[in-house]
Amino acid sequence: MTLNTKTICGSVAIIGAPNAGKSTLVNRMVGQKVSIVSPKVQTTRNRILGIALHENAQVILIDTPGLFAPESRLDRAMVSAAWTGASEGDVIAYLFDSNKKSINANDRRTLEKLSEQAQHVPVVLVLNKVDLIEKTKLLRLTEEMNALCPFRDTFMISAEKGDGVQDLLKYFAKILPESEWIFDEDQTTDMPMRLLAAEITREQVFNQLYQEIPYAITVETETWEEFDNGDVKLQQIIHVEKDQQKAIVLGKGGERLREIGERARKELAIIFDRKVHLKLFVRVTDKWKDDPLYYAQWGLTDGK
Repeated sequence: MTLNTKTICGSVAIIGAPNAGKSTLVNRMVGQKVSIVSPKVQTTRNRILGIALHENAQVILIDTPGLFAPESRLDRAMVSAAWTGASEGDVIAYLFDSNKKSINANDRRTLEKLSEQAQHVPVVLVLNKVDLIEKTKLLRLTEEMNALCPFRDTFMISAEKGDGVQDLLKYFAKILPESEWIFDEDQTTDMPMRLLAAEITREQVFNQLYQEIPYAITVETETWEEFDNGDVKLQQIIHVEKDQQKAIVLGKGGERLREIGERARKELAIIFDRKVHLKLFVRVTDKWKDDPLYYAQWGLTDGK
């Protein structure tokens, strides 16, 4: 990009149900991991910015928590963060898992809200996982969703495989406003490194533990120490709610915790491009999900 080239900059809010593929799409567009991914639903808890470039355009992608019927205080804070993220976008992209094949009551409530938003900003339908559904069913689903909400345009992609993703990014760059870039050219996220490191470790907890245990934990980067040779030493606390959960995270003789730490360390070394020394501890923090101080670190407001 030359100094005389006009620049484009704006934000796109990526919203959708849990496990629609929002984080996978953001990571794919950015070109590296800025948001954790897990087969389990409700992995993303906070609003995350990913910064993608296309020619003279800086596209700021707002990855939001999934939209679902909230039950706990934390759930309500997450859903609130998702709609706050939507309100911040110059464009809203509604990502829908087309493999669901049908629209449920929660989807209809979301489409109703999006219809209101469409009066103020462009709202785009992005059907994901289209490689997993028959074409006739996909077209029927497209017609049904466009009848429920006045989408400006519809895209069909596979975020996992990358099919159609560059076309979508090019489209965003085309409809965003002319403006100076907000972030440096080599910046990929606005997330502090301490928080990103905690998220990577939480991703490994999600990937290695089962049932409800991952939803009962949060990870806190307690210390961050940098050395003259470029290495970084991290100490993190995995907070759980009960002693039984602590035992599960530790595993026999601490084996599971060591595995979580080793996988997280390798991922962090790739992301930060430096050697990482990681030490993990597990602490029982009763009812941490009811304490706003814990999820305030993710930028969530009190979900009363």
